[in-house]
Amino acid sequence: MDIRQDDLSGEKVIALIAEHLYGMSLHSPPESIHALDLVGLKKTDITFWSGWEEDELLGIGALKELDGGHGEVKSMRTSSLHLRKGVARRMLQHIIDEAKRRGYGRISLETGSMEAFAPARRLYESFGFAYCGPFADYKEDPNSVFMTKEL
Repeated sequence: MDIRQDDLSGEKVIALIAEHLYGMSLHSPPESIHALDLVGLKKTDITFWSGWEEDELLGIGALKELDGGHGEVKSMRTSSLHLRKGVARRMLQHIIDEAKRRGYGRISLETGSMEAFAPARRLYESFGFAYCGPFADYKEDPNSVFMTKEL
């Protein structure tokens, strides 16, 4: 998989972000959806990547800088055509490697607490993420789970 920094202008990337946001709306109430739209993903504190195999989009992921020592995993999504092929694992490793390269001491994330998000939680656990309380601007929410990893 070729992981590239992306400007979020491609048709396939835009469609996968729309699929991601739609998926979040199926499993989370609106006030508990923290996935970013195109405008949010284009902010200067976010780096966005897309993963490709030739011209086929496999998945996306982003890293938000919370401060000089802390990053947040954002918008991890695998194309529905490429589930269970290791796409998310490779994208997450790429994000972690970038966080280390930047000198972050910690990387955190928010995901859903519902059963639909169990595969994501297992992935993060397998990378050594531990459950924690809310961080940055997040608040306690029964629909959210917070995880962090010391780098």
